[in-house]
Amino acid sequence: MSQLIETTNLDNLITVNLGPTHPATHGVFQNIIKIDGERIVEAEPTVGYIHRAFEKIAEHRPFYQITPLTDRLNYCSSPINNMGWHLTAEKLLGIKTPKRVDYMRVIVMELARIADHIVCNSILGVDTGALSGFLYMFQHRENIYEIYEELCGARLTTNIGRIGGFERDFSQKAIDKIHKFLDQFEKGLHEFEQLFNHNPIFRGRTVDVGKISAEDALDYGFTGPNLRATGVDYDVRVMNPYSSYEDFEFQIPVGTKGDTFDRFIVRNEEMHESMKIIRQALDKMPAGPYFADAPEFYLPPKVEVYRNMEALIYHFKIIMGEIEIPEGEVYHSVEGANGELGFYLISDGGRSPYRLHFRRPCFIYYQGYPSMAIGGSLSDAVVTMSSINLIAGEMDA
Repeated sequence: MSQLIETTNLDNLITVNLGPTHPATHGVFQNIIKIDGERIVEAEPTVGYIHRAFEKIAEHRPFYQITPLTDRLNYCSSPINNMGWHLTAEKLLGIKTPKRVDYMRVIVMELARIADHIVCNSILGVDTGALSGFLYMFQHRENIYEIYEELCGARLTTNIGRIGGFERDFSQKAIDKIHKFLDQFEKGLHEFEQLFNHNPIFRGRTVDVGKISAEDALDYGFTGPNLRATGVDYDVRVMNPYSSYEDFEFQIPVGTKGDTFDRFIVRNEEMHESMKIIRQALDKMPAGPYFADAPEFYLPPKVEVYRNMEALIYHFKIIMGEIEIPEGEVYHSVEGANGELGFYLISDGGRSPYRLHFRRPCFIYYQGYPSMAIGGSLSDAVVTMSSINLIAGEMDA
């Protein structure tokens, strides 16, 4: 919806298309902006340039084939999407995962949260003219991707885990890489904060820029760091714990102004908290299996398929989508890196979902973008968009 503020120069307004093909839009979406000099007086966001129809594709796939679709929502933190879908399916199917699976999932999801925040905050630096932080921080993101590779063989779109658990247990090499990453990143994050937190140029570009009140943020449906930056301490991991998050001690960072600088600081603090959670999970990792006792839905290990007739039968039925799903209607959400990522699933007893809706936080944020950009300058529009971390993959689902 277009929003407009009063201006005395209606005849002299200039229309600017910020996107859909523009490096500052961080993806394939458009902002039709009208400016009076340098001041934005009208803004209208539009989406629909990807046309992927993931929800409809999912309704024609067996459950296990839906995971690669969730990869491509917020592709900066794919594993969280994967785990969110698996938890939703398990809720419908009545699958209880072992404690070890929960802790493994927590580790992977918190690594993904850190990777996502690295992208957001370091590129915010680039959009304010500071390239160095981006270059240094992306090395740590690369280290996270190397951990993904060790866990599942993939990097960006991970397709990690399965309904009921993981394909394989954490190797010692993976655990060593996680410990090494934590030690290196803790120092790197402190250096990043020293570079930006008190930098007068960065603060001048971000403090009081792109502000939104807590009331307006709630009205728009904001969640995640963008809501917490306004002072609202809502976090799905605490309000509706899943995957044994209640076992861990961590703080929920909140801001006060809801401006670009607060969003930056909240994400930085969340990375510190994620490291604390990962260390706790590694220290308290329970023994036990890395998958649930649910042979109808969990793909059996390949070695078992070759030598066990029952495993071969289950493998065939799962791959071919021949297992009937019980009727039911569930909603499950996780604390994605960008906010509440939810899955609304309806099953009519067939082999695929009757309806599957993704609650994509970025799609919801984008509706509030005009009110955050109007009144600011054109350069502020870019910084504001960067700070709310819009990922194009969540726009068209």
